[in-house]
Amino acid sequence: MPDRSTPAPCNRRADPTRALLLRCRSMARRCAAALVVSALAGPLSAAMPIPKADRKDTRDNPVIKRYEGSLIVSGERKAFDAFAFPLAPLEQVPGKTDDRNNQLFQPGLQKGVEGAYTRLVYLIPPDRSPLEVVRNYQEEVKSAGGKVLYECADIGCGGDATRASGGGGGRMSLSMVLKPLRRINEDVFAPGYCALLSKIADQRFMVAELPGDVHLSVLVYTVKNDNPPEACFSFNNRVFAVVDIVEPKAREQKMVTVTSTQMARAIADAGRVALYGILFDFNKADVKPESDPTIEEMAKLLKSSPEMKLLVVGHTDNVGGLPSNMTLSQRRAGAVVQVLTSRFGIAKERLTPVGVAFAAPVATNKTDEGRARNRRVELVEN
Repeated sequence: MPDRSTPAPCNRRADPTRALLLRCRSMARRCAAALVVSALAGPLSAAMPIPKADRKDTRDNPVIKRYEGSLIVSGERKAFDAFAFPLAPLEQVPGKTDDRNNQLFQPGLQKGVEGAYTRLVYLIPPDRSPLEVVRNYQEEVKSAGGKVLYECADIGCGGDATRASGGGGGRMSLSMVLKPLRRINEDVFAPGYCALLSKIADQRFMVAELPGDVHLSVLVYTVKNDNPPEACFSFNNRVFAVVDIVEPKAREQKMVTVTSTQMARAIADAGRVALYGILFDFNKADVKPESDPTIEEMAKLLKSSPEMKLLVVGHTDNVGGLPSNMTLSQRRAGAVVQVLTSRFGIAKERLTPVGVAFAAPVATNKTDEGRARNRRVELVEN
């Protein structure tokens, strides 16, 4: 099946503005500036020069050294986020597709962690192989007292081993699982764009754990496009290393506990109330002790209204795909019901757990703030 999102090669004899428009049809807003330049200056035929220094406003994470001589072409930092590290090859989820019509693939085993998140993309010096680079990272992990949890190579990683994070209408790649296209924000044809949205070869991958419960993954590959955009020609046959790091960090507690009176008022007015004070670890369904104030207010509500029956509805963001989130949201709703019945003596027949995954978002899942608003438990009048 054709890869419908791969930019079309440039025809130097064709109208340059039309050619660039075809390349950018799935990224219209980020391409607007490039289209203006093309219309005024003629064909976008010159390849982008290889950078000679790190991208501005980026720096190494001190938990792991960079490969000697490499340069940062893309960087991202978040004070607190969730990330799932694959610990087994990707497996196809039958009958399911992602948001770009790719056959859905998910790792057979993964480890979800939360904390301070860093992503760094390095351009490796010429004439290095992905194997050499990943072996150096493994040695660095071991010298720091860490251990390698998982490693794979090429088709052994599962999914499409010829794609980074770009492309649609085919099979998902490991790069897409780590960071899907919708979560990548790179200027069109910038070095980071060329690194993350190209065709690739000789993929190597590792996940490691460092002392202090720090987790990281390193994905290394060679950019290998047959017909790359002209601006990315300079990076063809060059090796890139994509490093994702999560360091343990406590999440800031900013949610105000909703009282039982406020819950009752919201249910009377709207038939539902959204609660953000019920907390779970990433990809788990055990109610955390920090949830006690909200759980206690829920119990007060139910005891003050003996005839009230409620649906306890679990909502998630879209990280991890629909099948796993459907299961997770149902388990979380069930865990809340279990706490209310076992600890507070609420009759089980008054509560019905329901999991809806990310089927009813209240905000976009494309930002951290939106995903945080979507992760919630709702009480719905039954």
